[in-house]
Amino acid sequence: MQKEKIINRFLRYVKIDTTSDPNNPEFPSTEKQWDLAKLLVKELREIGMSDVHLDENCYIMATLPSTVNYQVPTIGFVAHIDTSPDFNGTNVNPQIHKNYDGNDIVLNEKENIVLSPAYFEDLLQYKGQTIITTDGTTLLGADDKAGVTEIVSAMEYLINHPEIKHGTIRICFTPDEEVGKGAHLFDVEKFGAEWAYTMDGSQIGELEYENFNAAGAVVTIEGKSVHPGYAKGKMINSMLIANEFISALPSKEIPQETTGYEGFFHLHDISGNVEKTTLEYIIRDHDMELFVNRKKQFQSIADDLNKKIGKELIAVQIKDQYYNMKEKVVPVMHSIDIAEEAMKDLGIKPLIKAIRGGTDGSQLSFKGLPCPNIFAGGHNFHGRYEYVPVESIIKATQVIVKITEIVAFRFK
Repeated sequence: MQKEKIINRFLRYVKIDTTSDPNNPEFPSTEKQWDLAKLLVKELREIGMSDVHLDENCYIMATLPSTVNYQVPTIGFVAHIDTSPDFNGTNVNPQIHKNYDGNDIVLNEKENIVLSPAYFEDLLQYKGQTIITTDGTTLLGADDKAGVTEIVSAMEYLINHPEIKHGTIRICFTPDEEVGKGAHLFDVEKFGAEWAYTMDGSQIGELEYENFNAAGAVVTIEGKSVHPGYAKGKMINSMLIANEFISALPSKEIPQETTGYEGFFHLHDISGNVEKTTLEYIIRDHDMELFVNRKKQFQSIADDLNKKIGKELIAVQIKDQYYNMKEKVVPVMHSIDIAEEAMKDLGIKPLIKAIRGGTDGSQLSFKGLPCPNIFAGGHNFHGRYEYVPVESIIKATQVIVKITEIVAFRFK
């Protein structure tokens, strides 16, 4: 596979601003996502894909027809075109560092922003490789434009190498994954695959079919503002009640104190004054029973505080976001076996682990499309220290190609 061609494709994609907007209910949530979508439609047609279609909600689907004369399961590959609103995604200026020497990478000399292996130890496993980074002022967008690059590049490679036998392959690029809506309007029936893979993981080798059960929670606390000089027995400070609520949750069950399968409560936004305070949480656990208990615990804290105060000042809204896809993937466990075999054939050590987060694959699995997750190669997503080794993008591209070969062979 041509390294420079893959680099240029990735750079072309990340320079297009596709930041999504969590506050806009429209599809897509930002008009600028259409810019990359339209470019991809043009490119997919140019490389020879069939049935290329961009719908009214910014979902792109396309087909690579089978090259065998026997029945093979139709499989799919999915990536998202938007980037995270959590950090600046405008005017991305990627930097290329060839033959990385294992030392600090200065992202921005003027602002003294340094990507250092002393802090980001994973960098050291990519010595000698080509690393693409940010310039320190934006995110990079490897999440998930590395995945988009890999899928397009793999399809082009298969088209240019007809000697590689494969069944029908479907691909889809979705909007708004970063704001939790990427699978909401995904037409599983139209896609028509028996199973698919999201190319949306991190470091090379990742293969994931378990993820958190997830809910979002909003706590609204009402207070009463009175002049401090006359506040005795009258003022109700909502911020102090908020502090009591926060303190009542387990102090060690937070993201920075947990790992693996351990769940957590994460306070990610707070705003308030004396009269009203709002707390926004995410609630996560891999085990469904523990997840349900976490939500009950969250609500009971509010109920207990309301009883203590003697008034209904605390209101809680909890909304489930997605569930652990494991139960939907296990019945088609051969999808994992095939991906694992593909990695091993390419000399990649599979890292099969649970996702401490979510993916479009979770929602798609519950919509009827089992959809485990494969590495896209990037690190430190959603921030200025994001980077991706080019060799990891190439390997992920090769994994896609190898999976299609194995499926055609296994079902012959």
